[in-house]
Amino acid sequence: MTAFEPQSIRSYSQEDVQQILHLAIARQADDKDTEFSYEHILEIAAELEISPESLKLAERDWEVQQGQVQHRKDFDAYRKRRFQKRLTKYTIFNGFLILVDLINGGGISWSMYILLFCGLPVGFDVWNTFQTKGEEYEMAFQKWSRKHQIKKTISTVLNRWFKALQT
Repeated sequence: MTAFEPQSIRSYSQEDVQQILHLAIARQADDKDTEFSYEHILEIAAELEISPESLKLAERDWEVQQGQVQHRKDFDAYRKRRFQKRLTKYTIFNGFLILVDLINGGGISWSMYILLFCGLPVGFDVWNTFQTKGEEYEMAFQKWSRKHQIKKTISTVLNRWFKALQT
């Protein structure tokens, strides 16, 4: 399409329309720094001839997606906390060994070998913690997710059981 074609000839695919509207809404949100109310979304949907039922289904899908995104963020935060604990233990342990080596020998000799040897697993841990793509990440996420779901289920069952015992 050229810039001088009449506007009546212009036509866009559904994907193009979605992208254009997405960019326009993002630009408007940047300009005004405001949020849209649900009523405003209903008005926009009505103008675009989107049924309220389709809008509700889309909102539910969006909420599910947001829940999945939050679940992944929780997993990433868990991995970072776990890494920080391991790094702290590594630092304390090797700091103690270096201190002992300094006190006993007046310099760093044998503790450097332990520092390097123990640093290799820490390097792998850095790679695994901050690598958020790939099959290994997905497998770790699925494992954590199942474990998290089992804990949640057990907690729910125990809470119901305790409530039943109290009454």
